Amino acid sequence: GTRPGVPRALAGALGLAWATTLVVPAVLELPYFAGLLIQGAATVLVLTAAVFLRQQLTALLLALVTSASLALVALASQTETLVVLCGLIAVFAAASWRLAPVTAPTALVHGAALACAIGAAAGWSPAHTGLLVLVVPVIAALLAWRLGDSRATVPVEVAGAAAAVLAIALAATDLPLLATVLALCGVIAAGTAIRADRRPVGYAAAALFVLAIWVRLAAWDVSTPEAYTLPVTIPALLVGALRHRRDPRTSSWTAYAPGLTATLVPSLFAAWGDPHWTRPLLLGLAALLVTLAGARHHLQAPLLLGGAVLLLDALHELAPYIVQVTDALPRWVPPALVGLLLLALGATYEHRLRDARRMRHFLTSMH
Repeated sequence: GTRPGVPRALAGALGLAWATTLVVPAVLELPYFAGLLIQGAATVLVLTAAVFLRQQLTALLLALVTSASLALVALASQTETLVVLCGLIAVFAAASWRLAPVTAPTALVHGAALACAIGAAAGWSPAHTGLLVLVVPVIAALLAWRLGDSRATVPVEVAGAAAAVLAIALAATDLPLLATVLALCGVIAAGTAIRADRRPVGYAAAALFVLAIWVRLAAWDVSTPEAYTLPVTIPALLVGALRHRRDPRTSSWTAYAPGLTATLVPSLFAAWGDPHWTRPLLLGLAALLVTLAGARHHLQAPLLLGGAVLLLDALHELAPYIVQVTDALPRWVPPALVGLLLLALGATYEHRLRDARRMRHFLTSMH
């Protein structure tokens, strides 16, 4: 068998050779291009050692450090940057037949860097470069689907997600292109969610689509809150309805409250600040329909949320008229009316108590 000290000796020799290749260009004052060739050869050498030797971790770390150093040194020249990044992608992709959990995501990272370099060389804006960077998440999603349950799947997906975040960040300065990038990221996430073990990614896809809609509306200077909230409410209500249909014991507060609140509450605040009557009227009609639907299907959340919004909307609209009537009456009339109301409640206390208990029983019997 192999002697115990041999692997350590090989690792030490490999590290020494690696350090020598990094120092020689500076010591001998070799030309820039020669230094790049030596570092490139060192990258191939340590990566080959990682494939065939037992000391994979040491060789892999050296390969990663060397490739990063090579990419940084190549930034001094546009042509060399493109050539070096293409070479690094090819080398790490070739090594993925044995070291995919490390080399495959590394190749994707270099691919994202290459996309940025191509955009810069072509004189594109950062937003347009972000569209090109999206090629990397697409490749990552396809590769992850091909890898299946491999140990490399998660690292590849992480690298693809990081590239998608980079694309979004690059497009942040251009709202129309940002909306496009978000929508494309949503498509990639939706494609990933097709896999049975990645179904939760569907929530991220839905969020990305909603964000894309919001950004597009902001780019069009749309200020109507319903335009932003309805794309959230409608899918949320559909998901809630499907969930409640599959499991009738699901609480309506879990199934429907998030979707209803997303639109009703912002619309209520907008109606309070709207000088026109159209929005309060439409909100009142919508709240009434929600309340009736909750009562019809014995759903507590729609009944209470719709009723509360309807009451607050009506009080806000009637408040000016109530104030006018109150001012027109003698000052003793409002206290007298309050006293009569309290007297009536006291006289029918037992009956009102039974009504309250009946109402509580009615509400608690709902889902």
